[in-house]
Formats: sequence, structure tokens, C-alpha cells
Amino acid sequence: MLTLTGIKVGKKLIIEGEPFVVLFAQHSKMGRAGAVLRTKLRNLITGATINKTFQGADKVEPAEITTRKAQYLYLDAGNHYFMNGESYEQFELNSEIIGENSKFLTEGTEIDVLYFGDSAINIELPIKMVFEVIEAPPAVKGNTADGGSKQVVIETGISVNVPLFIKTGDKIKVNTQTGEYSERAN
Repeated sequence: MLTLTGIKVGKKLIIEGEPFVVLFAQHSKMGRAGAVLRTKLRNLITGATINKTFQGADKVEPAEITTRKAQYLYLDAGNHYFMNGESYEQFELNSEIIGENSKFLTEGTEIDVLYFGDSAINIELPIKMVFEVIEAPPAVKGNTADGGSKQVVIETGISVNVPLFIKTGDKIKVNTQTGEYSERAN
């Protein structure tokens, strides 16, 4: 069982029988009152986000989440299809559950799938992934004292703000947690 001090960002918890991940946690103590922990939690099965406040003596059970490698196959009618890397079994996850992570999926990408019990409930992407730039405007000469940047489109169709020297065909690393350019890939 986890106490207030054990509940941190990224921890996976069981609340009312369902697994949640902690997105935000803030301890506070006011005067004579006991300590409280304000949290923002995301349900790993439904993708819903809730706010929950834990009191000083509250204890919560950690979620037993396992990860297995899988390969992303394709998107069809709002469902993403994956193949287990060990058993070659195919399974699907709804786009609503995957949420923002779906904008970083390309065919053949190897990712971690989160399992609660025997059910695949969500995916976990690597922090940095490599993408090809498919559309980049030419660099404009001018005020580049601050380094300069421009919007490019990567192979998944999303726009990323990059330095001016990036051109079409380049491979770049993108931080999947923030959606920002990280560095040029080899």
C-alpha cells in the first residue's frame, strides 16, 4: 500500500478497481489541518482524467501493470491494430484510449503495451522517436538572432517547430511527451 509520500507523478494506482496513472501531484499542509495531496489521474482503460484529493492517512494500492513489446500495424475505423512480438497474436485498441499517443504511431513502430491482468489496456511510447520530415518550407533569411524556427510536417502528419536548417527528407527526433523537436537524427 502506498501512503501520501509514495504517490508521485508516473505511479500507477488502483482506484475503485481500475488502474490509473498519476499525471500531477501536489502536497499541501495548511495550519493545523492534516496534509493533503491533490492529484490529477488518468484512467488507463478509458483514458478519462479525474482530480482526486488524498487525506493524510489515506492509503492506495499500487497497480500491477506489466509491459510487453508489440509492433504497430495499422489504423482501421477508429481502432489501432498491434501484433504481440512474442506470440504474433494480433489485438486492437480504440483511438480514444490511446489518445494523443496515436499521432506518433507509424507502421512497424515497436512500442510497449500496458497490460492489466491479461488485457491490453494502453500503450507507452519511447520518450524520443525518429520521424522523417515530409514537408518543410525553405529557410527565410532575416532576423535569426534568436536561432530562428519554422513549422515542418513529419510523416505522421503533425506539425513540429524546428530550427531553420531542417529540410524535407531529414530525419529528426521528436519528444513524444511534449511533441517538440529534440535533435536531428543520423
